[in-house]
Amino acid sequence: MYKMPKIRIGLIPTKRHPFRLEAALPQKQRYYDVFSQIDADVVEYVDIDDICEYGIIADPKYCQAVIDKFIKARVDAIFLEFLDFGNEESVSTIASQLKVPTLVWGARDPAPEENGARLSGDIQCGIFAATKVLASLGVKFSYIFNVDPETDEFKHGYDQFIRAASVVKAVKGLRIAKFGSRPASFLSVTADEADLSTKYGIVTVPIDPYQVSAMADKIIEEDGEEFKQYKEDLIKRFNWGETDPTLVTRHAAITLAFEQAMDANGCHVGCLECWPVGQTLGLGLPGGGFRGDRACMNLGELTDLGYPMACETDVYGALTMEIMRAVNLDRESCFFADLTIRHPFNDNAELLWHCGPFPYSLKKDSCEAGVKNGLAQFQLKDGDITVCRYGALNGKNYLFGGEGKSVEGPYTTGTYVYFEVSDWKRWEEHFMFGPYIHHCAGVFGNVKPALREAARYLDMIFDDPEIQGTYSL
Repeated sequence: MYKMPKIRIGLIPTKRHPFRLEAALPQKQRYYDVFSQIDADVVEYVDIDDICEYGIIADPKYCQAVIDKFIKARVDAIFLEFLDFGNEESVSTIASQLKVPTLVWGARDPAPEENGARLSGDIQCGIFAATKVLASLGVKFSYIFNVDPETDEFKHGYDQFIRAASVVKAVKGLRIAKFGSRPASFLSVTADEADLSTKYGIVTVPIDPYQVSAMADKIIEEDGEEFKQYKEDLIKRFNWGETDPTLVTRHAAITLAFEQAMDANGCHVGCLECWPVGQTLGLGLPGGGFRGDRACMNLGELTDLGYPMACETDVYGALTMEIMRAVNLDRESCFFADLTIRHPFNDNAELLWHCGPFPYSLKKDSCEAGVKNGLAQFQLKDGDITVCRYGALNGKNYLFGGEGKSVEGPYTTGTYVYFEVSDWKRWEEHFMFGPYIHHCAGVFGNVKPALREAARYLDMIFDDPEIQGTYSL
């Protein structure tokens, strides 16, 4: 089981002389008491308490020490908290050197005293000054409006920033396992792997499916405790129908073999030449004469184990799945789907479907899970859904992201959910005219703002279906 590492955020409270540093301590603690509870399960903080007096930077002489500490700690993002006007020279110097996602925020100032004096130091004024300097130095930054930390607006904004930072962290230096070549007839899944490497440090790692098959042979032969328990779990969760028991055993071994192969190659996301490769993985019946099972349900199982897997050797699809796992803070599995048909009776709904690779953990409670010829069969649960797709064309990189919700629709085979949006025709146009194919990734929840923010940090063009693109006739 793979779990994403925590997001490490460097804290930079800032204050301006001649205001007294110690006077800001209650304010600093008040802020920390709020934001440290947001997504606390996935975030670690690195402070500057050992460098600056009271852990607040008010003098540029401390900048290099802060930069050195944050580089050594490998922070994934920084948070510039303005306790008053702030020290624009310090925060801009640090941010421009670190080049990581940067959040800017300060609370609302209290009302002036009865004599007209403003004792808080004009927080918004200082933020306007500092962000001008950040922009002039080429620093990309995020901003939460000038609201108090206890507000829902702040908490939502802070959560979305953490999710965006998670995506940036996940994408840069990613290793994608590539099992097999693309299906010959699928020109649409070709990918510019050199571009991914140059822009994001992403490496695709080719792994021969025969290696996975050999590892599965060994797992079956050793018949270890982990294998026995996993096989028993598979038998309990799925209705295997008339599937030969030998194939059930093989499916269990194949899932664990893929996991071992990815671990051995330093990968935690991948794509598979899925439907032509069943015999290669040993998913045919003894004696021949049977084309064999597909490995579709194995992809869903791997996604639930923390190794999201895209179908049909779709490298961009695998990257999209990693983006969605990261934006969801690895709390729940993503799923990989085809955009297939419009809902027969709902003009704003589409069938998100694939032949059987959706993760079991997202199954609707009232729906039984079955397996037929290696294809999982069940409907996804109800809820809000965000859909995403990465694409590239003519040297430009795109990230499509939009939100909707599940709705009921006619039964179909495979794994599926009907997905309703505000205006499906706008979605259809974006997919038709954009650099995308029929594959997308989804998560339950509403995370479009975080995807939009992550795209900006990654120099991707964010493609929002709520905004009119190229017109259809």
